[in-house]
Amino acid sequence: MTKILMVCLGNICRSPLAEGILQSKLSKDFIVDSAGTANYHVNSTPDKRSIAVARKYGLDISNLRGRQFDISDFDLFDFIYVMDESNFQNVVKLARNAEDIAKVKLILNEVHPGKNYEVPDPYYGGDNGFENVYQMLDEACDNIAKNVL
Repeated sequence: MTKILMVCLGNICRSPLAEGILQSKLSKDFIVDSAGTANYHVNSTPDKRSIAVARKYGLDISNLRGRQFDISDFDLFDFIYVMDESNFQNVVKLARNAEDIAKVKLILNEVHPGKNYEVPDPYYGGDNGFENVYQMLDEACDNIAKNVL
């Protein structure tokens, strides 16, 4: 069973959206989860704007709860997708070896290989930022789903 983790800063905007989007594209033979590099929103529901944009596309992420990335996630997950360079650095800092580091990838490299583009944090922006983030993640998750099937 393939296990995929999505990671952003607080685990209430980008990574729960990515979790919901990717899970909707994969069978139940895959486990998709999300986490944040910070502990600001542990046990919190996703941001209401993330819930709203997901709902707009037929996804319900309202049951997800924030959690913080943990070193044990390297053992639990086959792939770890991060939203930006800061998330990448924070996750890699916890890596124990090259095998751990090899699991960590910038999610938009699935669409633009080697470009290291970042998914912007929509938290302080307007509602349109959540729509833009949804579209970026949807395209990246399409490619991830094709590659893991």
